[in-house]
Amino acid sequence: MTTRIPTPVTREGERRVVGNVLRGSIGNLVEWYDWYAYSAFTIYFAKAFFPGGDATAQFLNTAAVFAVGFLMRPLGGWMLGRFADRFGRRSALVLSVSMMAFGSLLIAATPGYASIGVAAPILLVLARLLQGLSVGGEYSTSATYLSEVATPGKRGFYSSFQYVTLVGGQLLALGLQLILQSVLTEAQMGDWGWRIAFVVGAVAAVVVMVLRRSMDESASYERVAAQESSAQSGSGKQAGERGTLRTLVKYPREIALVVGLTLGGTVAFYTYATYTQKFLENTAGIPRRTVTWILFIALLIFALLQPVAGRLSDRIGRRKLLMFFGIAGTVLTVPIMTTMAHTKQPVLAFLLLLGALVIVTGYTSINAIVKAELFPTRIRALGVGLPYALTVAIFGGTAELIAQALKKAGHESLFFWYVAGCILVSLIVYGTMRETSRSSALERDED
Repeated sequence: MTTRIPTPVTREGERRVVGNVLRGSIGNLVEWYDWYAYSAFTIYFAKAFFPGGDATAQFLNTAAVFAVGFLMRPLGGWMLGRFADRFGRRSALVLSVSMMAFGSLLIAATPGYASIGVAAPILLVLARLLQGLSVGGEYSTSATYLSEVATPGKRGFYSSFQYVTLVGGQLLALGLQLILQSVLTEAQMGDWGWRIAFVVGAVAAVVVMVLRRSMDESASYERVAAQESSAQSGSGKQAGERGTLRTLVKYPREIALVVGLTLGGTVAFYTYATYTQKFLENTAGIPRRTVTWILFIALLIFALLQPVAGRLSDRIGRRKLLMFFGIAGTVLTVPIMTTMAHTKQPVLAFLLLLGALVIVTGYTSINAIVKAELFPTRIRALGVGLPYALTVAIFGGTAELIAQALKKAGHESLFFWYVAGCILVSLIVYGTMRETSRSSALERDED
């Protein structure tokens, strides 16, 4: 195995890196806007797709559909991860945003339960399945693309923009919600106003699909593709090994690390970034519009923290940030959520949520680059995407469902311990792993 000495990056080269990161990130922004619009507007369209019952029951139904969308993410991680490793990162990113556009358009156009009966929730499920495929592939491909086009020594910084745009998508969804809440009545929002969010998402996704076609392909991918194309028998490289499960299973330790790295982080992130909206309204009793503002401001600060923490990881290493998240998350999750459940003060609720998101930053800001640094180029998109998507589907996608079910059963506090326990499992993994920034597959030739 040989080690490449990085070529000094010129000012023009750095500008090109920035351009590629921005074009890749804007697509990620729109994809996650479409994904989170579902969660943000659930409080309005739950009654449109499901018949009568109390609010918790309707939220439980829409949370189940949200979880179903997550079940498709492993398949999306496999399909688009394989596609990205075999045919290029750019082509996979164009395909993923195309699927997201169609899913959002389907949600926007589907009539309610009162009009078409059981066909309404069935079409909603189909749309979420399609969006799940899209997001499952988007994460792995964008994480891989951003890590590969980033300047050596700044990969933590540039890769952190994946979560900047991921959270930015949620902020756009919440921002549009605030605008619609200010110009439409509550009845109008429930009748048809929520559909505007999905129309906007579908149109934006089509625009991004065009923009992504002009991105540069990853140089790492082009180099490996060229090597494989010219490989001769007996050279040690077999044609067609890129993006296959047969190649992926040669990295069992790396696969296990991705699962362990992700488990606690994904449960914590989806708890605070999505479930909190229902939690503060349904449990704490804070007014809906106030909750939207709390979440919007907290997530805005959270997004701004990502590149700061990402750049810090370039200087001190990734593992220290992961340890911070693991220790603080394990110890403080139950006190934070217990206090949040009983407070009626919006300011205190905001400070608690912001504190929780600062802790989660130790994971979100660097999780993409840590995973990308584990795998060689020929299997990176699939290696990052499939085990990550499986873990998110099992734990992240069901976080809100578990929370709503425990609340309905009268044992909501057990969910707080569940979140802390998941983080503890990841903390154990962080404590045993090596520092990836100093021993990175991104810095080595293919073995």
